[in-house]
Amino acid sequence: MPQTLQIILVLLAAAVLVVVICRQLHLPPVLGYLLVGIGVGPHALAWVPDTQQTRYLAEFGVVFLMFSIGLEFSLPQLKAMRRSVFGLGAAQVLITLTAALGLGVALGYDWRIGIALGGALAMSSTAIVSKMLAERMEINTPHGRDAMGVLLFQDLAVVPLLIVIPALAAPVEAMAMNLLTALIKAVVALALILVFGQRLVREWFHLVARQRSSELFMLNILFITLGLAGLTEIAGLSLALGAFVAGMLIAETEYRYQVEEDIKPFRDVLLGLFFVTMGMLLDLRVVFANFGWVLLLLILPVGFKLGLVVALARAFGANLGAALRTGFYLAQAGEFAFVLLAQASGLQLLDQQTTQTVLAAMLLSMLTAPLVIQYADPLARRLTANDWLARAAELHQIAVKTMARQDHVIVCGFGRSGQNLARLLEQQDIRYIALDADPQRVREAAAEGDSVVYGDAGRREALMAAGLAKARAVAVTYADVPSALKVIHYVHAMRPELPVIVRTRDDGDLDRLLKAGAAEVVPEVLEGSLMLASHSLLLLGVPLNRVLKLIRAVREERYGLFRGFFHGSSDAADAAENLQPRLHSVLLPEGARAIDRRLAELELEGLVEVTGVRRRNARLGRPEGDFVFEPGDLVVLLGRPENLLLAERILLEGGAWEHRGSG
Repeated sequence: MPQTLQIILVLLAAAVLVVVICRQLHLPPVLGYLLVGIGVGPHALAWVPDTQQTRYLAEFGVVFLMFSIGLEFSLPQLKAMRRSVFGLGAAQVLITLTAALGLGVALGYDWRIGIALGGALAMSSTAIVSKMLAERMEINTPHGRDAMGVLLFQDLAVVPLLIVIPALAAPVEAMAMNLLTALIKAVVALALILVFGQRLVREWFHLVARQRSSELFMLNILFITLGLAGLTEIAGLSLALGAFVAGMLIAETEYRYQVEEDIKPFRDVLLGLFFVTMGMLLDLRVVFANFGWVLLLLILPVGFKLGLVVALARAFGANLGAALRTGFYLAQAGEFAFVLLAQASGLQLLDQQTTQTVLAAMLLSMLTAPLVIQYADPLARRLTANDWLARAAELHQIAVKTMARQDHVIVCGFGRSGQNLARLLEQQDIRYIALDADPQRVREAAAEGDSVVYGDAGRREALMAAGLAKARAVAVTYADVPSALKVIHYVHAMRPELPVIVRTRDDGDLDRLLKAGAAEVVPEVLEGSLMLASHSLLLLGVPLNRVLKLIRAVREERYGLFRGFFHGSSDAADAAENLQPRLHSVLLPEGARAIDRRLAELELEGLVEVTGVRRRNARLGRPEGDFVFEPGDLVVLLGRPENLLLAERILLEGGAWEHRGSG
């Protein structure tokens, strides 16, 4: 087998295995790539040689990463986030650079090393932080917005650093001239490309798009990206700078989102290869020989960065709790730290031992970052009394608005689905209180009255403040399974008889949510496909009543709670409302007549339908005649109002019973 093919197969097999493990452990794939590089590199198993060709190919990962950042470069976005980007972000990068430079000079190192290491130290992991903010639904929180603003400035700061660091590698007497020349080249290249390239790129993309060929469109993206990267390298600048400019040019066209989607596979694969090569640089023998320095370079920079971000966030107006959370999120090293470190090492600015020690410390900081971020919230609450006061004030606001509400619905999330549900509830004169963690959305919803409040529905205290003890139902309207599971857990811990309706994107987590105790799970994919099918059948000439019958049959099969709701609805549209079947839940306490009896013994058949039973927060489905009831079972009945009352008496006669809301 040719050596090149063997190397590729080794890298692919190792990367697939380790990234799968990282996904299972909810860790960023970048950590998996780094570990692969450490394992198969020349300093460990030596399955893959560390050659110049491998590194050059890996550099294309950085090219496509910078291209993606260029696509995200938006002047309106920067203007909207100017406080966190050009205030907090700029201060963090500049102070870190200055501190590293001063410390390096004080310890007797060359000042150029201080700039190179300071630039690397200033970076945080965009991949890790943005992923965890999104998963924890914290992007729109104060600390989430500050963290994203700082990350954006760090990404932009990489561009001048990629220009400056190569100039620093020149002899001292020629350094000033080289640096000035590099800056002039960068300014001229950027000016020419942005002034004359904008219209040219737009017209060229119009021409390519009119050919209606996806492969041609993809080839054109690669040509523009690599072409501009090559031009800047010819001009004596970096490949990454040209790719960044290419992204900026395309960002101003209407093809931005299509380009971003098409380039993503190339970016992710090549960026993975870059991190593999970074891992290959690490010599574990050097690391263990200098383990004390590695720990020192892990603890001191992370601690310094944490303290600096907290102090700056406070100076820019954040409360102590938000500042601490921002600091915990940004304390680790980042992807571009490896880029700058590799560049400085390749230019001989850093010796082998320093590179190995710093690389190991950065890798450890990224490995521990998910754990630190996971505990950022409880740590921040423990470290500050002000945060407790802010949380208490938030809960007080919720409690004040729900004080007069009774028999209401708690709507978790006030996005599109939550707003549509709220309108339907209002039409039926059913009161509700909506919890949403986006302060901007809550402010905009002020026109809805006092029914929308700021709060995290995934917190027990927020649900209690929203009147869970007096609520009629809970609806989770956002498609976030971990948060929905929290809501279900808290609701059933305090009100086991209360139905929880959950929205999800597809059927992937259906069983998990039902097992946790959701009364019903509504997948968007199913409802969307039903609407698509109904419109398609109507346009194909299928009679309306037949279409409605088909859709009704699918829904009755899928949603157990809907059984009977549509029986005869088309034939009895004008029937009195009190004759229509409805749902009713009955909680069986100790001493209820139905306890330890089979369903068939209770003679409910013909009176009502028993559509389901929930036992210890788990949904058991529709019971058969030999089903035996236990204390604490929540029995869901379907029938006419007068029959529901009779059935409830049959179930509870002989023991204490209470009415538990109707559907």
